[in-house]
Amino acid sequence: MTQDELKVMVAKAALDYIPKQGVLGVGSGSTVVKFIEQIGLNEIKVEGAVSSSNKTTALLRERGINVLDPNSVPGYDVYIDGADEVDPHFNMIKGGGACLTREKILTSMAKKFVLIVDKSKLVDTLGKFPLPVEVIPMAREQVIRTLKKLTGGDPVLREGCITDNGCEIVDVRGLSITDPVKLEDEINAIPGVVTVGLFARRGADVILYATEEGVKTLKRPQ
Repeated sequence: MTQDELKVMVAKAALDYIPKQGVLGVGSGSTVVKFIEQIGLNEIKVEGAVSSSNKTTALLRERGINVLDPNSVPGYDVYIDGADEVDPHFNMIKGGGACLTREKILTSMAKKFVLIVDKSKLVDTLGKFPLPVEVIPMAREQVIRTLKKLTGGDPVLREGCITDNGCEIVDVRGLSITDPVKLEDEINAIPGVVTVGLFARRGADVILYATEEGVKTLKRPQ
């Protein structure tokens, strides 16, 4: 079974988590694209949505879904998104698609975060995937110097990448993240950082991951 087929499988499983009434939060990335396609193919009614990227907004509107300004939404029930890595404690690295800040905003507003991935995204320790950090352009070099000292990793500017917020992405390579909450707080405190792609303060509540044997479900202990 190909990775693309696994993504379609988990995208279909996520349809069951769409609220029958109210707003749905929708993330970004290749698995989310499959999820939006499945909404259309299965003619699922979505009352309204908030979106983490301009691309996601366009795809939702193509399917006739009303995309709302998050400022007009006091909160909502379910946010559905993918990740680049997720550990056994439901912590994640996100931001491979450069939408980490808007994704973090939307996760903070949601009662439940449903993560949709294929089995390759499950890891024991975060950090093999480069950790994205969104930065204000004028602070880029100072942030890179600070990240090098703080993490011991290798921070590199993502060439040719400007986020939907008009900022840049620095990817930190060579990490083994044993305390994601602590590192998230430390990086977010660096002047010039918009946000880091560590989702530990607000991790996933439900993980749906696709395998050749079907879609498996993990739920965060209450």
